[in-house]
Amino acid sequence: MTIGVDIRVLARGSRTGIEEYIINLLSRLVVLYPQVKFKLFYNAWSRAALDYPWLALPNVELKEFSLPNRFLFDPAAKFLSLPKIDKLLGGANIFFAPHFLLAPVSAACRKVTTFHDLSFEYFPEFFPWRKRLWHQFLAPRERARGADKIIAVSESTKNDLIDLYAVPPAKIKVIYSGVGEEYKKIINNPLAAGQIANVKEKYNLPEKFILYFGTLEPRKNVVGLIHAYEIWRQRYKGDHKLVIAGQRGWLFDDILTAAKASPLAADLFFTGFIEPADKVYLYNLASLFVFPSFFEGFGFPPLEAMACGVPTITSNTSCFPEIVGEASLMVDPYNYEEIAWAMNEILADENLKNDLIAAGLRQAKRFSWDRCAQETMEFMSQ
Repeated sequence: MTIGVDIRVLARGSRTGIEEYIINLLSRLVVLYPQVKFKLFYNAWSRAALDYPWLALPNVELKEFSLPNRFLFDPAAKFLSLPKIDKLLGGANIFFAPHFLLAPVSAACRKVTTFHDLSFEYFPEFFPWRKRLWHQFLAPRERARGADKIIAVSESTKNDLIDLYAVPPAKIKVIYSGVGEEYKKIINNPLAAGQIANVKEKYNLPEKFILYFGTLEPRKNVVGLIHAYEIWRQRYKGDHKLVIAGQRGWLFDDILTAAKASPLAADLFFTGFIEPADKVYLYNLASLFVFPSFFEGFGFPPLEAMACGVPTITSNTSCFPEIVGEASLMVDPYNYEEIAWAMNEILADENLKNDLIAAGLRQAKRFSWDRCAQETMEFMSQ
């Protein structure tokens, strides 16, 4: 069997949730199924160099093209349904699209598409006008209806596909993403002490801090987190700093404006992009992880923090009740006082903190990339 895989989103060289999904899932699929040929469709006028050891495996073939996606490939794909990607790849039985990009294939080639979330349908105001136009051009409803099968990363996303796009439930399978094995509790491990100290110095991290990690964009509610932190410091007299880690996304200016205007601006630390290898050390250094996002389809950071033994606060919306369960203190993301209250509850109550740490470690173990890969292959092969 030959499976074509669309890896175009890797061309940007960033590491948001979709990139994490593709990299982690592919790295398991190609190892677990050596009898399957994987042809990777990597097209962009300008694309990042890929340096993953699994690309050298005999069952992996990287097919690189330099067609400009937005100005040539995508218009041709949308209006002419050309070129057929399976033909460009030299033939494929199945084409796997880990995101709903335009991807025409031959009638004989089955298409399986993953949908991560439909946040752009619920919160268009969180996206710049160019991104909203781009979503309209991509027409995700049509991509969903045109796929032979759909993978949803959560029941929340599956329900959204059914409710908003009228996709038949039988066509959708929920397959949870995983948590990488590299995320683990190492803060008291003497073997990791040197690297922990290096990461602390590299990102200028304070001694004690509350952590947010994710892209800086409106949907993540970072402005709300800053306001909640201000309330916590004023009302509960806490002394932890707030570290806001992650790369800038779209419409991030309001976040920087809120930070500069804050009376606690000197206690807000922006790290910028975090190297993937440094993330486990960053999590381990935190006293508390707070992720008050308005909407997520899965949400990697809370589970990664839990796997590192960090007590966690998340929103009570979208996928969170399903993904974090009772292992997180869930709050209303619109209620800054409630977020501040939750911060204090965990930091002031050692028993609650330890209970959440233990529950988080158990919860994170439920999500395995190997299991994700096995379920994905079974679903694609049916």
